Amino acid sequence: MRINTLLCGFILMGIALSTSCDRIPEPLRSAAGRIGTIAANAPAPEPPPPVRLYTYEVVNTFLHDPRAYTQGLLYLDGILYEGTGLYGASSIRKVDLQTGSVLQKRDIPQQFFGEGIVVFENRIFQLTWVSGVAFVYDLETFNFQAQFRYPTEGWGLTHDGKRLIMSDGTANLYFRDPVTFEETGRVTVTDEGRAISNLNELEYIDGEVYANIYLTDRIVRIDPETGTVNSWIDLTGLLRPEDRIHPSAVLNGIAYDPQGKRLFVTGKWWPNLFEIKLLPKE
Repeated sequence: MRINTLLCGFILMGIALSTSCDRIPEPLRSAAGRIGTIAANAPAPEPPPPVRLYTYEVVNTFLHDPRAYTQGLLYLDGILYEGTGLYGASSIRKVDLQTGSVLQKRDIPQQFFGEGIVVFENRIFQLTWVSGVAFVYDLETFNFQAQFRYPTEGWGLTHDGKRLIMSDGTANLYFRDPVTFEETGRVTVTDEGRAISNLNELEYIDGEVYANIYLTDRIVRIDPETGTVNSWIDLTGLLRPEDRIHPSAVLNGIAYDPQGKRLFVTGKWWPNLFEIKLLPKE
């Protein structure tokens, strides 16, 4: 060990009793060995406490259609897919990230209020708010393929590679079979025992569900297996006050590029979409 070597050197230089460290007096060798044993058996340092609150740094700013009442957002193969809401204005869209231009669009019947979207195995699923109907489209053509019914409101939608994960404005996350849309389980989202409701647009990122909290500038990061809130993201001030054209123009829209590790956020009727970097908040 390094300590034994240093002791050996000191004895050779200061006392010159021997040319061999094997002949260091026993008390000194025992002390060095004890020091080495203590160092080897010392407990590992405690890990730092988990970060409970994040703020942000804007990395890039992109144009976003200010007429889009954003309800769902995702990034796939260099393209943004967006679901919009409002009666008579609901749609699914393919959007160019760099310019904000709508590359492809399908409107849904005006009696439906569009909500969250997700892409799973080359199909786009789109929820509706209070109609209890989910629509399914072909990813490439946007052609209608199927529809499913559910008994709650529809708000946000994402997936973890096996299950669809849905919110309905309560504190619940619902797991659904992507083939039948049947519910396979649910968790209640809580933070230190307090239920967190108004879970809106969802995105699954590295084992966590990110959820917008409706009517706020905050996002929660959730353990989907337990419903526990791991941390909060405070995006206060992201959109300039003069660009918030209406009280309903709130934060809503989370997309993630897993290859580039890029996180994108926007909101309803926002003129911009932002790429942000998360920073621990003191």
